[in-house]
Amino acid sequence: MAPHKAPDASRRSDRSRRAIYDAALALVGESGYRRTTIEGIAARAGVGKQTIYRWWPSKAAVLMEAFLDLAARAAEQAGPRAGGTEHGIPDTGDLAADLKFVLRATVDELNDPLMEAPTRALTAEGIVDAKLGAEFIEKLLDPSLALYVTRLRAAQEAGQVRADADPRIALELLIAPLTHRWLLRTLPLTHAYADAIVDYALGGLTPRP
Repeated sequence: MAPHKAPDASRRSDRSRRAIYDAALALVGESGYRRTTIEGIAARAGVGKQTIYRWWPSKAAVLMEAFLDLAARAAEQAGPRAGGTEHGIPDTGDLAADLKFVLRATVDELNDPLMEAPTRALTAEGIVDAKLGAEFIEKLLDPSLALYVTRLRAAQEAGQVRADADPRIALELLIAPLTHRWLLRTLPLTHAYADAIVDYALGGLTPRP
């Protein structure tokens, strides 16, 4: 008779944690941040609310961790990026092509129904909830923006960008239009629009000689 094998507690915890992540993201997408509750997340995930409180101090903490996990899974599914770098913006030597590559990927993420609803909910709530907004910026936005700074500084060193250009302002020329169109739904968010943003940001609006 084979010996009895004890249940793998870590695997069970991983399954519960994944169920909680999925439940939190689904509820915030369906009902919004304010209507999402710990009790609702627990019920949807099929766990006791005590389990959630044992792992997280608040609803905001659950949702933030769930969202970070979602972003990590999306990056993992995307696989290694062009230019021989697994993380960050590729550096192929062609700045315009590299920026278009990453902005197109951003367009795809923002248009993905799985990402769009929770991203909108957390972004909107972060505007009125200063603490949540600061956490969103610190844990998710700033690390992403740092990748642009790194790539733009490399372009400066290669003589492809003005030496006196502020990388933080430069990256906002790329990110802000994309975010504006997505948040306000003024027009469709497309790859062609992403490409145009890069061309405008790098080439400017004044006539070329």
